[in-house]
Amino acid sequence: MTTSTRPHALLSVSDKTGILEFAQGLTELGFVLLSTGGTAQLLRHNQIACTDVADYTGFAEMMDGRVKTLHPKIHGGLLAKRDTAAHLVAMQAHGIVAIDVVAVNLYPFAATVDNPDVNLDDAIENIDIGGPTMLRSAAKNHESVSVVCEPSDYATVLEQLQTGTQTRVHRRHLAAKVYAHTARYDGMITNFLSSLPVDGNPQARQLYPETLSVQFNKVQDLRYGENPHQTAAFYADTDTAKTNAFKGLLASYVQLHGKELSYNNIADSDAAWECVRRFSPKQYAACVIVKHANPCGVAIATDALTAYTKAFSTDKTSAFGGILAFNCEIDALTAEAISQQFAEVIIAPSFSIEALILLKNKANIRLLSIALPDTDVSNSLDIKRVGGGILVQSSDTHRIKTTDLTCVTDLHPTLEQLKDLEFAWHIAQFVKSNAIVYCKNGMTLGIGAGQMSRVDSAKIAALKAQDAGFDLTGSVVASDAFFPFRDGLDVLAQAGAVAVVQPGGSMRDTEVIAAANEHKVTMVVTGIRHFRH
Repeated sequence: MTTSTRPHALLSVSDKTGILEFAQGLTELGFVLLSTGGTAQLLRHNQIACTDVADYTGFAEMMDGRVKTLHPKIHGGLLAKRDTAAHLVAMQAHGIVAIDVVAVNLYPFAATVDNPDVNLDDAIENIDIGGPTMLRSAAKNHESVSVVCEPSDYATVLEQLQTGTQTRVHRRHLAAKVYAHTARYDGMITNFLSSLPVDGNPQARQLYPETLSVQFNKVQDLRYGENPHQTAAFYADTDTAKTNAFKGLLASYVQLHGKELSYNNIADSDAAWECVRRFSPKQYAACVIVKHANPCGVAIATDALTAYTKAFSTDKTSAFGGILAFNCEIDALTAEAISQQFAEVIIAPSFSIEALILLKNKANIRLLSIALPDTDVSNSLDIKRVGGGILVQSSDTHRIKTTDLTCVTDLHPTLEQLKDLEFAWHIAQFVKSNAIVYCKNGMTLGIGAGQMSRVDSAKIAALKAQDAGFDLTGSVVASDAFFPFRDGLDVLAQAGAVAVVQPGGSMRDTEVIAAANEHKVTMVVTGIRHFRH
């Protein structure tokens, strides 16, 4: 073998997807295949000739397969510089052949530790050693070696080898994928091991490991950041494009029309989509309009047009240049109504053909399609950058039902009020704190957001409702956190509200509840708050 002029490929994969076709293509190109364990068995079973790594190295696999590819004849063949005389002499002296193509993927560590019943021994045995080592060796020498860690790249590599069109730039691209892949793999192992308790019991893992490794892939460079003097890019979670785990989240969007998204477009679109996707389209159509990360109008109805009309009427001024999100298909009538205002982005699970034709007449509007998730998926972690570090928390996925509400006043809410209170509470979760939301008949009437004082938010929300021409008599109100004093409750009652939902838990709850009884306002508490900073 040391005098062979035939090219060599090393195939050793845990995920066998596409490997037979890749191996057959390499064989037809004249490659000698080196392989290990189950991969070699699969190739032979399908009448594809290969040489066991153990036969090539002259060193048998040992220690239950823990040691099989960690050998100079493997890594010498991967790392040798083809244009360096001393390397070529060493290869000849030690019977080493150049390995030109490597296809390796790793033991399924993530799938192993995702099993709630995993034990530590199984986890440890699924830490791949030889695989990452071969990948890294081949990637380091990408000047001469094509290294493939993802089955989706087999076809491209094979085509380039067949046509002689592979370039060092493409090999460098493959190498970069390898280092990202092994870094992520090592990060998963780090997260797992550093989350274990002293006794090593995987069932008692910490939610937040001692060392946290995360990885994101760039979706696109953005024209600028939050402001024109800032640069920016959009990154998606590594798993987004590879699994269905993130179906329904913003990063899975398909852009159907319009210029590229900006930093603020993406941030505001996420706020709008997160709010609207929680409304079940089986129950009603929903529309959310967002401006500067805050909902400025939200409504539910029997159809998209009515939901949009109600949401838009909440605050027509703020809706200018806003983000519109729907939980249902946008039809031609809705598209016609939307086209009368200036919107930056419109998001929906789908658009009718007629709606697309109408909306595409507006060159600057962005149309995004996002499939509604089958289940209520969310990011597992919420990450916020601070000076010199990050804050990490679980996502706020808590949802209330009317049965979760506890009435603390003399008056109890009616069934219609309960529906509106539940609706208002959902909207308050997506409004920047301090948040106050007036609602009635499945629509927002006034929203106060981002104020340092809760009473100021209550006043602003009432003023915005007044400016929009709404009578707040008989409305309901949601407050994202408790009332520290009765003054906020007084403002709501004087504006005409008759029912309030809030977390409760203030030192002055008794005073606030007394104020509600005084104003003949019904009050229910959730026992949970929704601060949004």
